[in-house]
Amino acid sequence: MRAMLKRENVQILGEANTWEEAIRLAVQPLVNTGYVEARYIDGIIENARKYGPYFVICPDLALLHARPEQGVIEKQLAVTILRKGVRFKENGDPVRVLVTLAAEDADSHIDVMRCLASMFSNPKNIEKLILSDSADMVYDQFVGAADEA
Repeated sequence: MRAMLKRENVQILGEANTWEEAIRLAVQPLVNTGYVEARYIDGIIENARKYGPYFVICPDLALLHARPEQGVIEKQLAVTILRKGVRFKENGDPVRVLVTLAAEDADSHIDVMRCLASMFSNPKNIEKLILSDSADMVYDQFVGAADEA
């Protein structure tokens, strides 16, 4: 997980006014660090408009992603915690944990997905992320979960 999640790609923010803004905020660290092109943000938003919020996995958790050809440069994750959740559908559950996945192809991220599935299968892990006091704590939880997997 350490190779797939750099500390600088973890952030805790107050809120987003819209789901589109939430996506922009959540993906921006990957743009800033050169793992995706800015158009990757537009790809996720366009896909959500076309297919609905396919990336909301369960209450409080979204796994943001688009196709590799929509702007991925190198595989990497970003994690954004929103103190006040954002709704991706009018009557949907609010989401406070946004994990952005940039995958270069269909296979290179399978191990990371396995680790994330294991981590998020326990709702207490999602709650711990939401209650984290710092981005360092969030990062440590992801790295620790990977070490346990």
